[in-house]
Amino acid sequence: MKITGRKRWLFGLAGWLMLALSAAGQKPPLYKEWENYTTKNGMPDEKVLGVTVDGDRVWAGTESGLVLIEKGRVARVLTPADGLANRVVTGIAVDKATGDVWISTFGGISQYSGGIFKNYTNLSSGLANDVVYGIAVQGNNIWAATTAGISRMNKRTGEWTIVSEKDAPMNEPWTYGIAVAPDESKVYFAVWGGGVLEYDVAGDYWRPYRDPDGQMEIVLFRNQGLIHDIVANISYNSDTRMFWAATYFGLSGYDGRNWHNYLSTDSGLASDFVNATKSRGDEVWACTDKGLSFLNYKTNTWVTYRPDPKNERGEIVITGPDHKKTTLETATSLAHNYILNMDFQGDDVWVATSRGLSHGKRQSQKEGKSHEQTTGGN
Repeated sequence: MKITGRKRWLFGLAGWLMLALSAAGQKPPLYKEWENYTTKNGMPDEKVLGVTVDGDRVWAGTESGLVLIEKGRVARVLTPADGLANRVVTGIAVDKATGDVWISTFGGISQYSGGIFKNYTNLSSGLANDVVYGIAVQGNNIWAATTAGISRMNKRTGEWTIVSEKDAPMNEPWTYGIAVAPDESKVYFAVWGGGVLEYDVAGDYWRPYRDPDGQMEIVLFRNQGLIHDIVANISYNSDTRMFWAATYFGLSGYDGRNWHNYLSTDSGLASDFVNATKSRGDEVWACTDKGLSFLNYKTNTWVTYRPDPKNERGEIVITGPDHKKTTLETATSLAHNYILNMDFQGDDVWVATSRGLSHGKRQSQKEGKSHEQTTGGN
């Protein structure tokens, strides 16, 4: 393939950026190689609502069943015909102690153990509602986020607890996402129109985090609290002990003392409409309706991944602390720019989009240096 002067310059710039950040002790997440899973190579549906990495295995929830990916291919597709509670799978949580897979669906929750499903519904258990948006494992407890409140089941005793606006400081019971602190001392919930709820396990009490200005259409106080009360999902970073909230009006992070809020108008965030977020180390990832955005919140450097609207290639948009943008082109790209969720597999990322599941492989610093040496210049 002939490399033009412009392409040499772009590759050289990418290599220079990697070397500069490497010198500062950073590993920039440049993903130039993407592999997509769609109905063309085994997916039952291209709308992927959630993805969870379990070691070498990857579980994906679609609107037409649960998908298991092993060794780079779709190994199994599980549907209600196999015993799954409902075909619409919204979330997956793996119990590290038992290996069981817990699945949230639009028809209840399913426990997949030893190749057999066991289902829990509103009529057959203490589940608050059959429409379940999120699920999580916390010790002996299974937490479910439903449209009628938060449900908790004790795996050992089988006892159920339902939490609604009558039991916790929430305006309404519609709950979306769940994040468990690694030490299992706290559980966080994304509440529609109710902000973030924190549950202290030892103390058995709830603490709300709300938008201080109370405005549904605008953001008045940038870093005074949660950026907005409409929270779609939440994640917890064990390295920094921060939670990150995905809202439909921006991205919010809280370190226990200070808020770190971001809007697309004055940062590299692709869009204020954030569906989900993941975080580890200094990395924060935002799944938006206009691409997948990465933030190193220590250096305030952004990298956004999205398909090029003009062709089938990809775009990497790098936004520095000075807000200057650099756009690179890649031969492959995410399946779609509407991102619903993501997860980490080592340095790789798995991304759930509205048109398929995408697997991104991180470019190493060695590769970046090689690009600078061999393709730099005019």
